Amino acid sequence: MTMFSAVPLRFPRTRTRAHVVPIVLGGAAAAGAVALVAYLLWPTWGTSGANAPDKLPVSIGGTLFNLPTAAIRMKIQRHSGPQERIDLDFLYPSLEPPGAPKHVTADTVEVAVQSIDRIFLSIAAHHDALSPEQRTATIYPRYLDQAATQPEDGLTMRIFRTETPYGGEDLYSAANPALTARCTRDAATPGMCLSERRIGGADLTFRFPRSWLSQWREVAETMERLTAQLRGPKG
Repeated sequence: MTMFSAVPLRFPRTRTRAHVVPIVLGGAAAAGAVALVAYLLWPTWGTSGANAPDKLPVSIGGTLFNLPTAAIRMKIQRHSGPQERIDLDFLYPSLEPPGAPKHVTADTVEVAVQSIDRIFLSIAAHHDALSPEQRTATIYPRYLDQAATQPEDGLTMRIFRTETPYGGEDLYSAANPALTARCTRDAATPGMCLSERRIGGADLTFRFPRSWLSQWREVAETMERLTAQLRGPKG
């Protein structure tokens, strides 16, 4: 009787183990599948970081440029591929990308805006709009005063008439090296100059302080050198 009564006590334990093993194996398989899917779907990109490339190939208006990542002013523009517009700035005259912006407080804000040590550049698709050369040849002459002065050797200045759309600005031009710049005058803020050129499907717009025109040859050569540095492979 003792032998017969012992058998029922062992049998349920064996049956329980037989059910548990498949459940454990199934759970392990499911966990592995979830881990695999999570690994495959986990994003491997980032907006920026220590491993961001030094330069990005960017197509603007169908024209390829190789742009220093650190020089791109807006984080949203720091990606490769086609873009409508890119805004950059470079230290002058080294043309190195600027470092991180300094923290400005109420005590240092006046000092921070006293001088500009960089040249700004915007590259945008022109979509067959009037070229900078055509604008200089056909549009600007309608609004210029007839008198011209020559404040620096080889650099001609002409004044826009007050009642025109460019009133309060002056047009500077030179032939060697080539330079055309439309500049605001010094007032509450320092005067700034705008110089444009067309490369393929994109227009490049440089901005720099008017005071730099005292060394206009160096500025013209710097813009030419920067344009050449940013050009991608020519097809």
